[in-house]
Amino acid sequence: MKTVRLNNGVQMPILGLGVFRVSDPQQCEKSVYEAINAGYRLIDTAAAYENEEAVGRGIKKSGVERQELFITTKLWVQDAGYESTKEAFAKSLKKLQLDYLDLYLIHQPFGDIYGSWKAMEELYKEGKIRAIGVSNFYPDRLADLMVHHEIVPAVNQIETHPYWQQVEGQ
Repeated sequence: MKTVRLNNGVQMPILGLGVFRVSDPQQCEKSVYEAINAGYRLIDTAAAYENEEAVGRGIKKSGVERQELFITTKLWVQDAGYESTKEAFAKSLKKLQLDYLDLYLIHQPFGDIYGSWKAMEELYKEGKIRAIGVSNFYPDRLADLMVHHEIVPAVNQIETHPYWQQVEGQ
């Protein structure tokens, strides 16, 4: 699988399985398991999707070595802020049955994103996250975050497809 090199040197697969709207736990677990066995190495979930436990079971069931996978999850808006981010991160790791994340994203640019980013920088420096980033940030919010913090986001994950091009956000 081809990869892209992030700004901190981490290699991220360019194609992965996202489990947004896969709410049935059995179907989610099966989807993750089958995707990994088909060769997918990037799995993308989020606390807000409420399926991290099923994702974790699918990963474990696959039998693929952890270091061969690239697992992403996202911090939801209600967990914004320094302490809440640390707690939410620990919950996500437990649900996913993982020791570390490859990529942790702030899901939306709302709430105390500065406190969240500070907590994420610390988790990154502790080796609990290989890369940190954001999701759904417009350029002005991304620039603001970059100016006020030490670590530049490695990713700004946005939804884009023929019916949702988001040209103004580029």
